[in-house]
Amino acid sequence: MTWPTVVAASLAYLLFLFAIAWWADRRADDRRSVIASPYVYALSLAVYCTTWTFYGSVGRAASLGIGFLPIYLGPTLLMLLGPLVLRKILRIAKAQRITSIADFLASRYGKSQVLGGLVALIAVVGITPYMALQLKAVSVSFDVLTGSDPTGRLGAPSPVFFDNAFYVAVVMAAFAIVFGTRHIDAAEHHEGMVAAVAFESVVKLLAFLAVGGFVVWGLYGGAGDLFARAQRHPDIVRLFTVGPALADGSWITSTVLSMAAVLCLPRQFQVMVIENVDERHLTRALWLFPLYMLLINLFVLPLAVAGLLHFPDRGVDPDVFVVALPLAGGAEGLALLAFLGGLSAATGMIIVEAIALSTMVCNDLVLPLLFRFRGAALERQADLSRRLLAIRRAAIAAILLLGYAYFRFAGSAYALVAIGLISFAAVAQFAPALIGGIYWTGATRRGALAGLSAGILVWAYTLLLPSFARSGWLPGSFLDAGPWGAELLRPYALFGLEGLDPLTHALFWSMLANIGLYVAVSLFDRPGVGERVQATAFVEVFQQRGDAAAAIPWRGSATVGDLKRIVARFLGPQRAEQAFAQYGGRSQDPSRRAGVDMVRFAERLLAGALGAASARVALASAVKGAEVSQPELMRMLDETSHVIEYSRQLEHKTAELERASDALRAANERLKELDRLKDEFLSTVTHELRTPLTSIRALSEILLDDPDTAAETRQEFLSVIVKESERLTRLINQVLDMAKIEAGEVDWNIGPVDLRAVAEHAVDTTSQLFRDKDVDLAVELPAGLPHVRGDDDRLVQVVVNLLSNAAKFTPPGGHVRLRAYTTPDGARLDVSDDGPGIAPEHQAIVFDRFRQVGDTMTDKPQGTGLGLAICKRIVEHLDGRLWVESAPGRGATFSVLIPFAGVAVEHAAPGAT
Repeated sequence: MTWPTVVAASLAYLLFLFAIAWWADRRADDRRSVIASPYVYALSLAVYCTTWTFYGSVGRAASLGIGFLPIYLGPTLLMLLGPLVLRKILRIAKAQRITSIADFLASRYGKSQVLGGLVALIAVVGITPYMALQLKAVSVSFDVLTGSDPTGRLGAPSPVFFDNAFYVAVVMAAFAIVFGTRHIDAAEHHEGMVAAVAFESVVKLLAFLAVGGFVVWGLYGGAGDLFARAQRHPDIVRLFTVGPALADGSWITSTVLSMAAVLCLPRQFQVMVIENVDERHLTRALWLFPLYMLLINLFVLPLAVAGLLHFPDRGVDPDVFVVALPLAGGAEGLALLAFLGGLSAATGMIIVEAIALSTMVCNDLVLPLLFRFRGAALERQADLSRRLLAIRRAAIAAILLLGYAYFRFAGSAYALVAIGLISFAAVAQFAPALIGGIYWTGATRRGALAGLSAGILVWAYTLLLPSFARSGWLPGSFLDAGPWGAELLRPYALFGLEGLDPLTHALFWSMLANIGLYVAVSLFDRPGVGERVQATAFVEVFQQRGDAAAAIPWRGSATVGDLKRIVARFLGPQRAEQAFAQYGGRSQDPSRRAGVDMVRFAERLLAGALGAASARVALASAVKGAEVSQPELMRMLDETSHVIEYSRQLEHKTAELERASDALRAANERLKELDRLKDEFLSTVTHELRTPLTSIRALSEILLDDPDTAAETRQEFLSVIVKESERLTRLINQVLDMAKIEAGEVDWNIGPVDLRAVAEHAVDTTSQLFRDKDVDLAVELPAGLPHVRGDDDRLVQVVVNLLSNAAKFTPPGGHVRLRAYTTPDGARLDVSDDGPGIAPEHQAIVFDRFRQVGDTMTDKPQGTGLGLAICKRIVEHLDGRLWVESAPGRGATFSVLIPFAGVAVEHAAPGAT
């Protein structure tokens, strides 16, 4: 295909992206946001899938088979942790008006300018190889499509002005400048950019699926035919096993790095955190993003296999199979679509990355230097917003230039995926300080600085410098013998650690240095007051009721006019006027002293444009003569932070005291109730014990004093003495049983129990009670009733108690019914009577200790009130249930449900025999 056609199609596509971005920005200006959709948000996260995915995954699959998967398993695993980690980061970023990952880390560790600058510098250096990857992919695929290099084996670079990668970099820089630096407030959303990125995510997915479908069903007779042909080639068949994937030992390393990359890559942090307009969109993205990655990787392995079959001599670079295969099949239009898909993947990555990095360079590298060395000159300028935008635009151009330079000088020595992994290992150095910072209040600024510095130095030594050595920019002996011949310092076998692939080796040493120093220094360091306040704000973001720093008392003399001027200097007069008008500043006298709320409002506005650390310095520099210098702000923070922390601790302790007071109050009420019940119990027990004792004593004295009593009378008296003795024994046994149960000293003999035999035993025991009261007892016990899990003696005690209760409350001539049957949950036994019944308000308390229904002075029934309480505890110990169903005047039914003894049964109907 001729290069003018490819160039025209590419420019037309890029112009279409421009149009989408322009349209989205116009709608945003009209307050009709395009990106306020969970689907657009999820598609914007797919900026993760760059040319690495579009081209490099196929190239990696051609040599490692399923070894391309870890790059996508990592993000999927991270999405599983989304509710725990990502949601917390989103909440913090909104609360702190974070502008970038550098600003996030700087804000967490006391709004440290040094830390923010270090993160920005690491990001620029670490992402440079990734930028080069995109330029290389577009350049190589362009050469393959136009026929200038059909194999994709890039040779010596063309002169700069004849190098298509250079023009790709220029166009990308223009796009990023136009739609990424329209507003100075970096915390605002780049709606046009996000809309364009979401659209290009759709394009690259459709393009890749179209190429995959064409190759599988166009060049071959389907997936079955393709893999059947592959079976004839042993070198291809091996790709279907895990052997090649695990051969280089980087499976786990790649998974860990990709997991960290989704969180720490500046572009991913930009779209996932900064551009998020609604925290709820994350919930949808947690499954849409993994689904997208699944779809875009469906044809990776088939394309790799098809490429190896179609180009058996390995003359074509596997990285360009996506373009080369349609060309070989005569589908030039599809090949052009594939190229546009790759161009789309590169466009999204470069633009978002450039915008994110330019914000970091401006806010965390350039501005601090300007404040330090040109502070006086800055104060004389009324409007710095244009200068700040110019800095960001220049930064975008410089970042693209660095990426292009790396592409020309070192990128040719690596495959696409290898270049990307170098960048992944660099940004992974942010992970310890980032994750630790949101969960560990003890992490300190010095710990983060020490860990990051050590980690990135080890990364540069073990990965970055070797890339220059492999490209000929450093002596080859640097890799083989180490610097100055020191073999222990070989970058691929540092300190004699051999046998690991370069990526795993670099990650091991860099993370050992990073995490080790981060933890060790933090443990022995004493954080400043500002760090402690920020640490609490980050770690306890879900518990915060506002900005902790807002509680700082304001002692300066800054006026409303002072704050307006400093904000206008950096955001522009119009933006500042609108912001203060919304706050209520328009109606205030400019000479009026500003309160702490307005000072914090101004600082938050500046933080959205400059980052938290630079905003603090800018605010201090604006009102030096008004006691608002940075030292004064930190002094005020020092004076009040202890009060803030003490207040938080006091609030926590107050809440605990309130809970303890409530618990004590409830315990006191319970003790009062128990005391009342105890008095009632003692009164009841005394009465119940005195009655049989009185009868026994009186009758015994009669027999003793009158030995001539008639035999018939003597026999009657002895019979009464025996009955009263039995009654006395029962009362004492009940008290002892309850005491044993409460103390846990009952000897249980748990096992299968025949419930029918238990019921029959209880009926025999209580039958005389029913005869004495002239109460009819109907018994319905079905044959074959299954065994239940229980204690035979205790269950007999339960049934006897229920039958005795029924006999006690049933009037003469009344009826009591005992029946047993099975239910899905176990065997059920009901004891029903036609006594006076139990009112609804009393049905819950009849099972309490010492509680009896009835007036304690008039109609209280005989007994201690322990019988039902004992029954309930026995049944509950057997994992059963005891309850009552009753209505006043309609009798009562006490029901017991006991689980089966572990066997399935067929349910017998109630009343069956």
